[in-house]
Amino acid sequence: MLALQLGLRSRRPHIVALGAHPDDIEIGCGGTLFRLAESFPELTAEFVVATGSPVRLDEARRGADLFLPGCQVTITSAELPDGRLPAHWDAVKELLESTARNGPVDLVFAPSHDDAHQDHRIVAELVTTVWRNHLVLNYEIPKWDGDLGRPSLYIPLTEEQLREKIVRLHKAFPSQVHHHWFDDEVFTGMARLRGIECHVRYAEAFNTAKAVLTW
Repeated sequence: MLALQLGLRSRRPHIVALGAHPDDIEIGCGGTLFRLAESFPELTAEFVVATGSPVRLDEARRGADLFLPGCQVTITSAELPDGRLPAHWDAVKELLESTARNGPVDLVFAPSHDDAHQDHRIVAELVTTVWRNHLVLNYEIPKWDGDLGRPSLYIPLTEEQLREKIVRLHKAFPSQVHHHWFDDEVFTGMARLRGIECHVRYAEAFNTAKAVLTW
């Protein structure tokens, strides 16, 4: 297993985290965000979600505060209809492009290209048409579709970091706790499986379409 440095060039990095829905970002890479906030307390971030009712957007704001505590975070949403993003291609594209116009970005998080959910997939397909010279980490979300693939990049989590992720997911997104997939066993099992794959106890896993090695 080859360990690579993330290579953030500043002690005040700026990241963009993209989700089709409120909670996508935190489920897919909440532990990683929590680690980044610990390592870079001056980090700034933009959370961008394509869909969202007023209740769900309140949850998204709470999630950003919980997963990047003490960091400066902005929340943007196009408030498009859930489950219908392919029919709103232009609006999703403009949402991402308007975010890119806000300024330089050090790291981008986005859904996986192999995600079976149409809303997740349209965001994933568009992200590299907007951020063409950036490191984009594509996170995974467990669901009914059984679309989990073979990730190529792992970010280890301690047991405490994983426990905090799960606690904060429940605090941030109470509207989702009735779903059968939104529980501690799912989130712990995913992290344990990915941890096995990279020789640690727990991890979050990602794919990236392109990366450049320098030395």
